[in-house]
Amino acid sequence: MATKQNIQGPVRANPAGRTQTTAPKAKVYDKNNTPTQEPASFLTRYSQIFIVSGIALLTFLFYKACLDNKLTNWDDLGYIITNSLIKDTSADAIKNIFSTDHPVMGNYHPLTILLYYFEYGHYGLEPWIYHFDSVILHVLVTIVVYFFIKVLTGRTVAATVVALLFGLHPMHVESVAWAAGRKDVLYGLFFLLSCTTYVWYLRSTGTRKTIWYVMGLVLFTLSLLSKSVAVSLPVTLFAIDYLEKREWSFMWIAEKIPHFGLSVLFGVLSVIAQKNIGAMTLDAHFNPLERFALGCYALCNYLWKAIVPAGLSNFYPYPLKVNDSLPAGYYVYPLIIIGLAVAVFVYARKNRAVIFGLGFFLINIVLLLQFIPVGGAIISDRYGYIPYLGLFFIAGWFISEYFEGTEKIQTGKILLGIITGYSLVLGFVTNERCKDWYDSVTLWKDDIEKHPEAPVGYFYLGQEYFTRYELATNATELKMLGDSSMYCFNQSVQRKPDYINPIICIAEMQRKNNQIEEAKKTYHQALKINDKNESIYLGLGVVYAIQKQYDSADYAFKKAIAIKPFLPEGYSNYANFLDLEGKVDSAVIMFGVAISQNPDAYIPYLNRGRIYYRQQKYDIAIKDLNKALDINHESGETYYMRALTYSKMGNKAQALLDVAKAKSYGFNKIDPALEQSLK
Repeated sequence: MATKQNIQGPVRANPAGRTQTTAPKAKVYDKNNTPTQEPASFLTRYSQIFIVSGIALLTFLFYKACLDNKLTNWDDLGYIITNSLIKDTSADAIKNIFSTDHPVMGNYHPLTILLYYFEYGHYGLEPWIYHFDSVILHVLVTIVVYFFIKVLTGRTVAATVVALLFGLHPMHVESVAWAAGRKDVLYGLFFLLSCTTYVWYLRSTGTRKTIWYVMGLVLFTLSLLSKSVAVSLPVTLFAIDYLEKREWSFMWIAEKIPHFGLSVLFGVLSVIAQKNIGAMTLDAHFNPLERFALGCYALCNYLWKAIVPAGLSNFYPYPLKVNDSLPAGYYVYPLIIIGLAVAVFVYARKNRAVIFGLGFFLINIVLLLQFIPVGGAIISDRYGYIPYLGLFFIAGWFISEYFEGTEKIQTGKILLGIITGYSLVLGFVTNERCKDWYDSVTLWKDDIEKHPEAPVGYFYLGQEYFTRYELATNATELKMLGDSSMYCFNQSVQRKPDYINPIICIAEMQRKNNQIEEAKKTYHQALKINDKNESIYLGLGVVYAIQKQYDSADYAFKKAIAIKPFLPEGYSNYANFLDLEGKVDSAVIMFGVAISQNPDAYIPYLNRGRIYYRQQKYDIAIKDLNKALDINHESGETYYMRALTYSKMGNKAQALLDVAKAKSYGFNKIDPALEQSLK
């Protein structure tokens, strides 16, 4: 049974040897320099509001640069730009978001997707709203951090230091400046609220105790719905028990059974979601001993970057093997970790604050250390979002100790000033790091500068140039972007010859440049590496169609769609092929599927509008063409198609305006006879 002492919170010894369970009351001095007790309400009503408001304002100002940023091609495509779930206007939209049948990029985090859904519903693909909401959420999490530490310790100084470090630390930029990183901020908000309610649960009795317990479970569920990495919360609660000096009892375990049950449930849901997209593949490139060394390397990096956040990148590649072996230097890191563990045991094993802080950090980082390989990066800045709170707690507690009495308060003020200055320096670095996330080009150029040996940065930079190449109309711009993208793809393949994505893009570029036979050879080269990649078959379908090998084209398109049923580009291209074969009704159906999967693509609307135009269904054609122009108002080809349609409908004035628009946007295939007839 919990004692009164344990319900009240961690007990600390003051300089006089007496114990206290509340925050030390601040003192004020009269004109004779005699200490008088400060009214308790002053700290609550004024200082607390001032401190929290100041930290929140600083956090917002240092992250404000994010508001000018664009969406990137680094997962923003899958989570937002091409995510059909957030664009669903049917009655089942929210049901589909929460279904495990519709995972987003192999992850089950429906609450995060639901927030994107509301943002898209009101603002479409306007980048600023996604960045604004992420910044505001981070500010809210920072405020929650302050109150969590204040409730946990009763120390205003500790809460201030931890919140400052948390709010301004550059390692958190990835979670905030990256629109697809929203899940970290959202799960963190509910995770820390659940931790706070748990502390209140421990210190309450009767009905209030039950209310706080239930509320904590609800908040934990919301955290899991935001990101499944929140499964670490039940073990984190044990760390809070330790700090609270709870006497051991069976209740330690029993009260957390529902928490562990939720963790297991969401762990299973995550596995199901990943299996549904075939994401359950492990990288066997490193043996278990090498994995252990790399995990220790990652842990050392997280610890170091908490103090010196230099060389931050959105992608940290695994080290290259030398003679099929991990370089010997990586085996030093397990020794470093062992040395740190020994130091903690010798010097700090009886310091609950240090043990709690390290425990909080390790509990929430251990699953992310790549001992079990997931993804292609050895570490990620975003993985430190919640775990770093434990390290910041140690700093906050250490400084707050100097404010527990009058003897060392001057030293405490100096340390507080130093940590405040350090936090402001972190804020400056954070502000600059936000600018690296401006768009895909700035992001990947930064990555290549820091990791020139890795293929990933070159691939994604080349992909961005390729995207811009497809939208370009100026000949000089086309040449520059085409050459740049091909250079990046070749650099990527040079670094990793079996990297399938840049090989496919090279084939795409060859096809765009009418090098059809070369493109076919490159696609078949890619098939030798991976014969279950839908993009290869999709590209081959287009190549075979151009070469009028229709049976092969039909097989390739169907194979692509079979491999990946959610493939709007696949359905759109297959529809074009069916139209080419004269199977117009089937083409219209396929265009409809493409549009339902990605309502923001204008090409299916344009091409379906062409079919309706040929069928003399001019009213329906105009609707599709108008929709295409709503999505892309700079498509000269669409304006010209609409001009043709309006001319058939007898609206010459509008047709003439559309011809002018088509010219202004670089469309140069205008029939002179049409233009003459409209004048």
